[in-house]
Amino acid sequence: MNETKKTKLLVLIGPTAVGKTKMSLDVSKKFHCEIISGDSMQVYRGMDIGTAKASDEERRTVPHHLIDIHDPDEPFSVSDFQENAKSAIHEITTRGNLPFIVGGTGLYIESLCYNFSFSTAGSDEEFRAAQQKYALEHGEQALYEKLIKIDPKGAENIHFKNVRRVIRALEVYHLTGKPFSEHANKSKESPYQLCIIGLTMDRAMLYHRIEQRIDQMIEQGLIEEVKKCIDLGYTKDMVSMQGLGYKEIITYLEGEISLERAIYLLKRNTRRFAKRQLSWFRRMEAIKWVDVTNSKNYGAHLKQIHDIIEERLQ
Repeated sequence: MNETKKTKLLVLIGPTAVGKTKMSLDVSKKFHCEIISGDSMQVYRGMDIGTAKASDEERRTVPHHLIDIHDPDEPFSVSDFQENAKSAIHEITTRGNLPFIVGGTGLYIESLCYNFSFSTAGSDEEFRAAQQKYALEHGEQALYEKLIKIDPKGAENIHFKNVRRVIRALEVYHLTGKPFSEHANKSKESPYQLCIIGLTMDRAMLYHRIEQRIDQMIEQGLIEEVKKCIDLGYTKDMVSMQGLGYKEIITYLEGEISLERAIYLLKRNTRRFAKRQLSWFRRMEAIKWVDVTNSKNYGAHLKQIHDIIEERLQ
C-alpha cells in the first residue's frame, strides 16, 4: 500500500521516567493529537500513582484513551490491547486528529505497529483443566517452567503469575506442535504510516530520575493506594497486583519486609525494568532516537521531535 494512503500513527516510546508524559503533551498541542496509552498497567482503575498516569488536568488538556478501562481483577492481554487500540485509532482519525501511542510496554506497541497476528489455534478444555490442576498442586512457577522448556522466547513475554496466558501458550503448543511465540506473526510492513520516536538518556541520569520518581510516589500516597486496592479485594496473585510498586508494597503491608526494604526493592526492580525496556526497543525497527539527557535543552529536543514528525507524517 502507498505510504500516503495509510492511516498516520505517531508513537513515542522510551524507558520509564525518561519524560514521555510531558513531551507527549507538548507534541500533542502542536499536531492535534489524541493520546493512546501504550502501557499495560494504566488500563486498571484505581492504580494511578504506581502506574504514573497522566493527571486529570493533563487528560483534560489532551484526550487520552485506554486508561481506566478495566478493574484490576479483569484480565487484559496484548491482543485485547491491539483490538482496543485499533478501534481508538479509527475513531481519532475519523475526527481528523492524529492518533498518538505513548508508552513503555514494548510487546503491546510493537504488536500494534506491525499488526502481530495471534494464534487462532482451537481449544482443548480437558488439557486446560489438567494444567489448572497442575498449577494448583505444584505452583505457578512449576507450570511456568513447563512453558520455558518448550517456548523460552514466548515465556519472556508472559509473567509466571498470569496462569491464564501460560496455559494458553502451553495449549497452543499441545494443539499445533509449534511454540506460541511462532504464532504471533509480524507483518513485513506496518499497516500504518508510522513515525516512531524514542527518548533515551544517560543511564546514570535515568536511574537517578527513577529513584526520584519512586520517592515522589511514596510522598503522593502509593502505600495508601495499594492498601485501598487490597481493601477492595484485589489480591497479590492477580496480574495487576504484580505490577511494579504494587507487589513490593503488598509484601511490606503483609509484614514480610520493612518499608525501607520495599522501597529499595522497588527502585532496584524499576531500574532493571528500564534496562529491559531499552533492550526491547532497540530491537524494533525505524525508531528515530532523541537523547534528552540535558534537560536544559528541552526546547531543542522538542523542536527535533517536531522536525521528525513533519518529515515522516506531514
